[in-house]
Amino acid sequence: MVSLVDKYLPDPYIFVIILTLVSFGAAMAFEGHGPMAVIEMWGDGFWSLLTFSMQMLLVLVTGFMLASTPFVRGILNRFAALASTPGQAIILVTFVALIASWINWGFGLVVGALFAKALARQVRVHYPLLIASAYSGFIVWHGGLAGSIPLVIATEGHFSQDIIGVIGSGETIFAFFNLAIIGALFIVVPLVNRLMLPKEEDSVYVDPAVLNDEPDTSISIKRPADHLENSRVLAWLIGFSGLAFIFQYFMDGGGLNLNIVNFMFLFMAVILHQTPKRLLDSLHEAVKGGSGIVFSFRSTPVLWA
Repeated sequence: MVSLVDKYLPDPYIFVIILTLVSFGAAMAFEGHGPMAVIEMWGDGFWSLLTFSMQMLLVLVTGFMLASTPFVRGILNRFAALASTPGQAIILVTFVALIASWINWGFGLVVGALFAKALARQVRVHYPLLIASAYSGFIVWHGGLAGSIPLVIATEGHFSQDIIGVIGSGETIFAFFNLAIIGALFIVVPLVNRLMLPKEEDSVYVDPAVLNDEPDTSISIKRPADHLENSRVLAWLIGFSGLAFIFQYFMDGGGLNLNIVNFMFLFMAVILHQTPKRLLDSLHEAVKGGSGIVFSFRSTPVLWA
């Protein structure tokens, strides 16, 4: 199955092109627009999602930055010690991935992978299923705290406000129907993954030695600027200022939206990375995975009739 998908599944950008062409065809076939009129509408609406694109990129980037902090890595390593059998490892990695993805999908993607590797260093377990279970938690992301559409429509000034208005997260993310579905998935997904665990003779294992990828947290001072880049004082001053704003925001009755979620994750990462340099090193790694979001969201067909 993996080889089949690898052979025939194209890059997501190809789907963007195909969907754009399908939208062009639908606009001409069902709305009666001419080719040039459709192209003009597409061009006019091309930049309408610019803010949304940056918000989505920051969900991934800030989630990655927080997940890669020494504090979060330490928690994951301690949690990994709770599993002593392959079955426990599968259930535990699924449950942790579900929680992390519900909190923030960018956070969940990284936490799931890091936790799977931490478990594989502790327990001899079927590695392909362990990794699949780590990413299966992603199934809850759009019903979670960083669900893109629920948070977008809860943000003042969003691109569809003139049509649907502003809809608070209490009617989407925290609605009973959504919480019921999320709760059911938290029960069903770990059990399904556990049932897929093969017998020991059919399992594929990985050498724990190849999974030791703990980042270097040592501080090297070779030039005057290094003192500033490795200053905990600077990081904590700006970081705790951000937390103070978040506290006041919710005290004033503010609700969840994309901007405040990204703000929270960013400033928690600022504090937990402890120095500007560690934060920026994490940022450099995070943005490598963001190119698809930047380009694909910008190229998504937007036709305003």
